[in-house]
Amino acid sequence: MRIRIRNTVYLLIGGAIAFSASNCSAQISNSNKKLIWSDEFNGKGLPDPSKWNYDVGGDGYGNKEDQFYTKDRLENARMENGNLIIEARKENWEKNKYTSARLLTKGKFSFQYGTIEVRAKLPKGRGTWPAIWMMSENMKKWPDDGELDIMEHVGFNQGYIHASVHTKKYNHIQGTQKTDTLIVSDASDQYHIYKADWTPEKIDVYIDDKKFFSYENKEKTYEAWPFDQPYFIILNLAVGGFWGGKEGIDDSIFPQKYYIDYVRVYQNK
Repeated sequence: MRIRIRNTVYLLIGGAIAFSASNCSAQISNSNKKLIWSDEFNGKGLPDPSKWNYDVGGDGYGNKEDQFYTKDRLENARMENGNLIIEARKENWEKNKYTSARLLTKGKFSFQYGTIEVRAKLPKGRGTWPAIWMMSENMKKWPDDGELDIMEHVGFNQGYIHASVHTKKYNHIQGTQKTDTLIVSDASDQYHIYKADWTPEKIDVYIDDKKFFSYENKEKTYEAWPFDQPYFIILNLAVGGFWGGKEGIDDSIFPQKYYIDYVRVYQNK
């Protein structure tokens, strides 16, 4: 894959790499890869039910989130102007104070090894917690069967983009998760491409053309590398939670919108 970016600036801030592409254009080539699945979100209305399921309810996989994830509700998830918009709203719903949506391809599409690209513009404000991530289609126990977080952003720490893996041996419950951060100052103002390259040997995560996280299959054990099985895709916008709500929720920011231009999955030809 090649990306040409004009006026790209890299900075070193607080020990982390900062990246800004506020005035950029991209030329992308995937000549050595085959597109096997995508959603360009070019329709109107609810997300394509042949491609997406919903998680419904509160809490969010035990993350103590404050929203209720709804299903088939345009106010929380819709296609509009070539984007998927996931919208978090301040409103009472099923004993929760906020609503949002979590879409996933579980049961409809999963893949083993390849490249996933998501072009997105993130919401902004204290209490927001958008993510692009993947879990095992055959998940029996978390974190034993693995989790790949391609992008997480918590609104109280604007512009800091995180990528992580969680396994039985390496996870945030034990404080051993493998993770890294890239500062993208305009993540809530401009679209960026969040990408993961996944092979049997390693997982590399990029923002646009900048690799900032890599996890290698060094130990050759399931406890450290459960990533040799099909995984499905998850897109969500949480409100609050043990991390997103660590510094509270600013109710004045709502509604907040998470824009996803496309999701594309490639495998080597």
